Formats: sequence, C-alpha cells, structure tokens
Amino acid sequence: MAGLTTAGARVGATTLLSRLLGFLRDLLIARLFGADAATDAFFVAFKVPNLLRRLFAEGAFAAALVPVLQQYRTLGDASGLRAFIDRAAGTLALVLFALTLVGVLAAPMFVLVFAPGFAAAAETHALAAAMLRLTLPYLCFIGLTALAGALLNTYERFGVPAFTPVLLNLVLIACALWLAPRLHEPVMALAWGVLLGGLMQLAFQLPFLAKLGLLPRPRLGFRHPGVRRIGRLMGPALFGVSVAQLALLIDTLLASFLTTGSISWLYYADRLVEFPLGILGAALGTVILPRLSRSGALRAAPGADEPFSATLDWALRWVLLLGVPASIGLMLLAGPILATLFLSASFDAGDVAMARQSLVAYAAGLTGFMAVKALAPGYYARQDMRAPVRIALMALAVNLALSLVLMAPFGHGGLALATSVAALLNGGLLLLGLVRSGVYRPRPGWRRLLRRALAANLAMALLLWWLAGADADWLSADTASRTGRLLAIIAAAALVYGGALLALGLRPRHFREPPPLAVHDDAQARAAGSL
Repeated sequence: MAGLTTAGARVGATTLLSRLLGFLRDLLIARLFGADAATDAFFVAFKVPNLLRRLFAEGAFAAALVPVLQQYRTLGDASGLRAFIDRAAGTLALVLFALTLVGVLAAPMFVLVFAPGFAAAAETHALAAAMLRLTLPYLCFIGLTALAGALLNTYERFGVPAFTPVLLNLVLIACALWLAPRLHEPVMALAWGVLLGGLMQLAFQLPFLAKLGLLPRPRLGFRHPGVRRIGRLMGPALFGVSVAQLALLIDTLLASFLTTGSISWLYYADRLVEFPLGILGAALGTVILPRLSRSGALRAAPGADEPFSATLDWALRWVLLLGVPASIGLMLLAGPILATLFLSASFDAGDVAMARQSLVAYAAGLTGFMAVKALAPGYYARQDMRAPVRIALMALAVNLALSLVLMAPFGHGGLALATSVAALLNGGLLLLGLVRSGVYRPRPGWRRLLRRALAANLAMALLLWWLAGADADWLSADTASRTGRLLAIIAAAALVYGGALLALGLRPRHFREPPPLAVHDDAQARAAGSL
C-alpha cells in the first residue's frame, strides 16, 4: 500500500502533466480562436456536460461510492462486492444515458438556462446549442470513466485515473490544429474533440480494471441495498462536493449578461487557478478519501478516531504549505502569466487586462478551494452528508448575493471575487464543524507552523512584487523574453520561500503522514456492521 505522501506525489505529478497539456490546449484556443462570441458559445457548451460530470459522475458519485465500497471490502464478501460493482455500473450508465438524451433533445433550452444572456444573440445561441449536442454525450463516457477511476482509487491505484485527463487534452489539441481548419465553423472542432476525448478516456481505464478483476458487467440494480445507499448519499453530496462548480456556473450565467468576452476571460482565469488546485487540492482529496473511509467504516474499532483526525491534519498542513504561496503568486503574477501564455493577435492586451481582473479575484480564494477538497472527505468518509450540504447552501447563497452586488461595479471581476469569498466561507465552516464535533483535533505545532508560513510568504510576496514590475513591460516584450523572465521569477520565489521555511526551522518530519489503521479481520467485520 503506497503511503499518502507517495500516492499524493504520484497523483500530483500526473496531474501536473495534464495541467501542462491543458495550458497548451488553452493557449492554442486563445491564439487560434481568441475571446469572442464563438469561444463564449463553446465554453458554455463545454461547461454544461463538465458541470454535470462533476456534479453527478465525479464529485457526488465518488464521494458516495467510495465509503460504501470500502464497507463491502471490509466485510470480505467477494461475491457481494462483485454484485455491488455490477449493479452500480449498470444503474449509473442508465441514469447518464437518460440525462444525455434529455439534454440533446432540449439543447437550446439548456443553453438559455446556463447562459440566458444568449437569448439576445440568436447566432451565438444557435452555435452553442449545436455544439452542446456534440458535447453532452461526453457525459456518458466520462461518467463511466469516473466510476472506473473511483474503483481504482479505492484500491489505491491512483496513477491511472490521474493520467486519464491527459487524453482529453491531447484530443482537443489535435482537433484544434488538424480538424478546425477543415470545418466551415472552425470552433466546432473543439466540440468534436470533447466527444472523442470522453470515449478515449473510458477505453483507456478498462484494461486496468480487468487486470484487478473489477471490470463491471453492468446490471440494473435500483433495488440493490448498496446502490440505494449510494443514491441516498449522493443527493446531498451534489451540493457538498460541487459547490465550487455551482459557483462557477453562477459566474457563467451572470457573465452572459456582461460584455462579450466575459465568459472567456473568466474561463482562462479559472483554468489558471485550477492548475495548483488540481495538482494539490484534488490530489489530497483523492488519496485521503479511501484512508478516511476505511477509518470511518471501522469507527467502532479501538483507536479508529486518531488516524482519521491525523490524516485530516496532514492534509491541512499541505494546504497551508503550498496553497497560500500559490494564491499569492497567482495574484501578484496575474498579468505576466496571462501575457506570457495567451497574448496574441486574437487575444490582445485588452483581453489580458480583463482576464487579469478575474484571475486576481479567483486566486484570492484558492486556499478556500483547496481546504474544501481536503475537508469535505472528512464528512463523506463518515457518510455524514447533511452538515456539508448545509454549509454548501450557505456558501452558495453568499456567492449569489455577492455576485449580484459586485457585478454592476466590477463586472466579471466582481463575479470571480464573490466566488472566492464563498469558497473561503465554505472551507472555514467545514473546518469549524469538524473541530466542534471532535472528529478533527489539530495536532501540536500549528501555531509555530503558522508563524513560519506567514514569514516565508511575506518574504516571497515582497520578492514577487519587486521582480514583477509593471504589466506594460510584459506586454511590450517578445514571447521568449516573457517566458524566460517569468520562469526565472517563479524559480527565485520558490527558492526564497523554501529557504525561508528551512531557515525558520521547518523540516520534512513536520509533515510526516500518519500510519494507516490496522485491525484484525474479525474486528473489521464487527466494526463495519451491515449495509
């Protein structure tokens, strides 16, 4: 069994590759298609299935599936485990197919729901609906891919699910370069890329499931007790896991009423924030959920609480160590990063300036986004769905209220700021709830760690502010000069931050992961109880 640190590093490294290819993909989209009505239409058409994927397939389904699957594994009934996997796969496939069919038939209405501002632009609305009919079947493929990934993650085979998104980026890049010039409407190539990418992602994971003997033989199982339990857990988890995605959806919906390009500016800023969030936040959530779920399933066993709390503490220390400097770095280097990556004839200096506003605002909430990724599994592993749902609804209400207040004076930047405030509130309330319930007990050393982190981040921020200079200097430089300067600044900031932490006495032992809970099989069966 891989340690949490090793597993997290593997997932993070693989996610880094995916994010780098994602940046290349977005760079090509920005340079080839710019930020106009056509790209706004594509981002809406892609956001709809992507949101449904994160709501139904990845986020909520994984959060509900993994704890139940761990209970079946703990009971040690191989035939019961197989029956559960088969019926979970068949039921999910039918639900996803029904959602996809409804979406394809009602594509024009879906576009108006997700981007009501398109009602005043008939051509953009029609283009978005046409692309949505191509991108929605992606939901079926990627939903089953998410199921396969959840199964592999439960058995701590983290590398394959982490690598899978690489395939989508490769397909989209190929379609942008090869297919787009051959189509009457070039942007439609991106919609075809989404569909083909989803198919490839599913096909890639099947051999690895077969190797573990986990390849499902889909059966309908609405009455199966495990499937019914997933259904009961999944409903509340839709809000708890995916509040950040719902907040981004609100941004897209309201941005459709703003200046043309607002959706694209928000999209590119969100993609940059997703880089550290995916590498650290998603990696932490992925690797700790099976460990937490195992402790949750064995919560009646002696000593089960301490590993649970220690695992959460380990994850939060990494959020502090890497999340805060990533947030500061994105805020202070927003202009240089956007200019280096996207500045072109299609994405001009005005686009860079507008996207910078949303990137600074999104980056301010990065630590909140990461904290939610680390803290939400603390609830779901114990099959407690009510508390995170209440918190998520509160954060969502705050996000909507602030969005309506801030969009008038600050435009798309106000929408991004509202989302960040909601994320920080969500993370803070999740932490408070775990502490108050006694589920999470901070380990010694947090005050000293906070002081060290504050000093190191201050030193790094001062260096970034001094080295970054004015955005105008970046806009006038050539691409090679911008790239070299940006990489040098990032390297210098990393050295100053790491050196400051070491000088202040921080050592790797302060982030030593907790040992997994080990109990005898008979104790496991007694602790797990019946489903």
